Amino acid sequence: MTISIIGAGPGGLTCARILQKHGIPVTVYDRDPHPRARNQGGTLDLHADDGQVALREAGLLDEFFAHARPEGQEMRKLDPAGVLLEHHVPAEGELFKPEIDRGQLRGLLLDSLEPGTVRWGSVLEKVELPGCLRFADGTTVETDLVIGADGAWSRVRPAVSAAVPEYSGITFLEAWFDDVENAHPELAALVGHGSAMAADGERCLFAQRNSGDHIRVYVIQSLPADWAGSLGTAEIRARLLDSFSEWSPSMTRMITDNDGPYVDRPLYVLPVPHTWAHTPSVTLLGDAAHLMPPLGVGVNLAMVDACELALALAGSGSVGEAVAVYEKTMLPRSEKYARRLENGAQGLLEVD
Repeated sequence: MTISIIGAGPGGLTCARILQKHGIPVTVYDRDPHPRARNQGGTLDLHADDGQVALREAGLLDEFFAHARPEGQEMRKLDPAGVLLEHHVPAEGELFKPEIDRGQLRGLLLDSLEPGTVRWGSVLEKVELPGCLRFADGTTVETDLVIGADGAWSRVRPAVSAAVPEYSGITFLEAWFDDVENAHPELAALVGHGSAMAADGERCLFAQRNSGDHIRVYVIQSLPADWAGSLGTAEIRARLLDSFSEWSPSMTRMITDNDGPYVDRPLYVLPVPHTWAHTPSVTLLGDAAHLMPPLGVGVNLAMVDACELALALAGSGSVGEAVAVYEKTMLPRSEKYARRLENGAQGLLEVD
């Protein structure tokens, strides 16, 4: 069989790694020109009952724990005045959901693959059934199976589904803080080793410690998707200060002291449920299949999807049979989580 994975994120790379462990050839195509073309984002937690299961199957669990930060499981809940309301400190040896930077996770997965597995700079334009990949440079590839692991705006999804992501009504504005122990000691003390959040019913600040002495803050509000538009950093900051005018200075430093510009991240979701008619030569995993609010399950589901699909391909008599086995489990599971997290982004604004 010839297998083509579109997207070199955690889901696509996990699938490729487990396929290669079982001796199955696979090629991964990614639109980025090289693996360091863009920042991979902040930190994430991998759960013992899904993300870590996939890494164990990939033979990479020990490497994961070498990079992971168990102390990142610390969680602080504050009020708008900066008063500590709740505080979870992980127990010694607690490893249920340690944190790891997205870039570190991607790096250990990439390093585990056979040389040349990922074809960088491959911009997919469309998939023509049963299995023809058409790329922007005019090249085509015929394949027995196309696996769409290419995220929210998947170019593979239209081959099996007419669904498109819808704006959730919630936007995240990302702010970065570097060298925090020296340059931002008050923020470092406020956030601790893990995450800290505060909400007042209409807005929320969520801060996460990353490795390398970095902190990322997400300013969460219910606003139009294009609210930031072409506004510059100073204009955005002025609007934020007006919105957060009743919050204490100890909290508003999260929106005034950041290093560099803000990054606007409006949240999109797929309809619930999102299903499609079985197509033996095309399937989806991760956000391409079930785009949900970023509430701690996205990468974990993508990786367990990838693991189960790879194992189905290794253990089935045909590609079509494997895809059917995989989707029989994945689609109900993703619907269960999507229903549980539906409107969950709005819940981040709530005080309780």
